[in-house]
Amino acid sequence: MSEAETTRTEHAAQAGHLSAVTTATDGIRVLTLAGEIDHHTGDTLRQALDASGTPRPRVVVDMRQVTFMDSSGINILITAHRALGEAGGWLRLAAVGETVMRTLGIVGVDTLIDCRETLRHALTD
Repeated sequence: MSEAETTRTEHAAQAGHLSAVTTATDGIRVLTLAGEIDHHTGDTLRQALDASGTPRPRVVVDMRQVTFMDSSGINILITAHRALGEAGGWLRLAAVGETVMRTLGIVGVDTLIDCRETLRHALTD
């Protein structure tokens, strides 16, 4: 993936301890998160995942800098997964850290939402 293929489309402001930056690569929205996903920061994630009005939205969430996620983050991801699927698109998680991946595995989200080892893998079919 070359530098020319990646374009920055927006910055989301930091809320609490979570920042979200959205870029686009080959027509795929890439949401890069850093910090903690919990009740206090969930709105930042919810807003960044909103793809309403986009036909067949494809979204990859780069989670390599997410250090914590509670049940509110899990619920937001499941809701986004369903909404994107209903719109003919998909949601993938990339580079999920060990602690967060353990949480996703315990509740079974890793069997519902496609989780890829790296961002590069998540951007390819």
